[in-house]
Amino acid sequence: MLFKRMFMSTSAKSLIIRINLVFLSFFLLLYVILLPCPSASNYHQQAASLVRCSLGYCHRKVENAIKMESILEEPNRELIKREKPNFLTNIGKGMRIGMINMNDEDTSEWKVHGQIIPISFDRVSKLLEWKDLFPEWIDEEEEYSGSSCPEIPMPNWEEYDYMDMIVAKLPCKKGEQGWNRDVFRAQVHLVAAKMAVRRGKWDWNGKMKVVFLSECVPMVEFFRCDEFVEKEKEWWHYRVDAGRLEKKIEMPLGSCYLALPLWDKGINQVYDISKIKAQTRNPQTREAYATVIHSSESYVCGAITLAQSLLQTRTRRDLLLLLDTSISEPKRQALIRAGWTLRFIKRIRNPKAEKDSYNEYNYSKFRLWQLTDYDKIIFIDSDVIILRNLDILFYFPQMSATGNDGYIFNSGVMVIEPSNCTFRMLMKRRKEIISYNGGDQGFLNEFFVWWHRLPRRVNFLKNFWSNSSIEASVKNQLFGSDPPKLYSIHYLGLKPWNCYRDYDCNWNIEDQIVYASDEAHARWWKVHDSMEEELQKVCGLTERRKIELAWDRKKARERGFKNQRWRINITDPRKFV
Repeated sequence: MLFKRMFMSTSAKSLIIRINLVFLSFFLLLYVILLPCPSASNYHQQAASLVRCSLGYCHRKVENAIKMESILEEPNRELIKREKPNFLTNIGKGMRIGMINMNDEDTSEWKVHGQIIPISFDRVSKLLEWKDLFPEWIDEEEEYSGSSCPEIPMPNWEEYDYMDMIVAKLPCKKGEQGWNRDVFRAQVHLVAAKMAVRRGKWDWNGKMKVVFLSECVPMVEFFRCDEFVEKEKEWWHYRVDAGRLEKKIEMPLGSCYLALPLWDKGINQVYDISKIKAQTRNPQTREAYATVIHSSESYVCGAITLAQSLLQTRTRRDLLLLLDTSISEPKRQALIRAGWTLRFIKRIRNPKAEKDSYNEYNYSKFRLWQLTDYDKIIFIDSDVIILRNLDILFYFPQMSATGNDGYIFNSGVMVIEPSNCTFRMLMKRRKEIISYNGGDQGFLNEFFVWWHRLPRRVNFLKNFWSNSSIEASVKNQLFGSDPPKLYSIHYLGLKPWNCYRDYDCNWNIEDQIVYASDEAHARWWKVHDSMEEELQKVCGLTERRKIELAWDRKKARERGFKNQRWRINITDPRKFV
């Protein structure tokens, strides 16, 4: 009996031990399973490293909810920890700060300065290229289907209250070919500019704080160096001018639309420019027309004729001529008599040009940006004549011009805004920028990549590239129209004052025939003949030039050029100069 009790007692103890071991094993296994999992509090802290709102998929508020699609990323990803700039200390607190394209940045330190407001917008398609925004040709006359321009997505402005500061991270692919024509880079600039204008709180001086994060300098086309305050590491601080920036964002998103339309949209009616004219009739700022001649006197006659044509349009703006000491005193007096106010400059050498080449000193045009006693300048090449009043162009911001080849503008007529710091930037980048044509036009197109297209009638190039009878008929009709349909004619090729007045000497040289037009030639001589006799004397031919013209006529006759201009009897009465 005693043995039986002892056996039962031992069995009970063994059972209890077994049960305890089972429970112990179960809890040990559970602990091992749960150990890698984060707690609820840790999950919320790590959520930002697990899930990111994609720029292309963050959408707008719908009623009281936020509609959003997210993309999962690698679990170990963390926000970029970057020190905020020290200049924030003096900017203040209690602000509303709009953050653009700052998804990857840790902005927690900014919260001590106020409320952080992420600004969402759909990222522009990667398939959209710069040439789509700045096409080589557009149907500005609306002879076919009219112009069209791709859309660049913008935020829904109505979702946002007014903000005290805008902060934007700018894409920067510096070193890569075409980095300055990155469409997404331009989009972020546009979002920042439009957000500042539409939802910015401006101070009493019409200024607002805008900060950029980038290795690259922000685009001067949107944010001028005059508005730059300070830089710290990769942070750029600007106080932007409201009125100037507002005028800028009024312009089309690229050059695929005209900044100055010829026709109202959707109807066959001439675009009403009366409001623009009213704003330019009595300017509140100082404005002037300007041209540049240097290194030789070969363009003096052209500059005199340009001034006379401008005065014939009854403009009341100043006429400024930048020149160097290569222009003799008698020619200077003639230029003054023609209407120019002279400004003497020191020539600027193109460091990539060969010595004694035609473009050795063509960067002298940069001196235009030193005319800071004027707020706006319309530059015009000296081989242009003006047929209609151009004062309306003072309404448009820098850089406004007509199209040329590809996505570049023609620098023969352009609207600029003088600025000493812009001049310094141009000078600083002389050795860095490679001009596609070796001249100032190629350089300026790499500096001002975002520009506004003016109608080609503003700067109508004298050329016939297609060499078709239809092109010749249309252009010659425009060259000779009276009253004029063109604002100006830009004389490419051999210049009228270097030809016989009887006909366009471009007809005598095979590779220059594309620039030949008797109608355009006669139009220039009409302006010349309206000038006083003392000014006409400056446009005489040199003995050397008469010999060259006779030689070209002889060669054209020997080759039997079909245009047969070489048969014309020369009656040009001009004397030697």
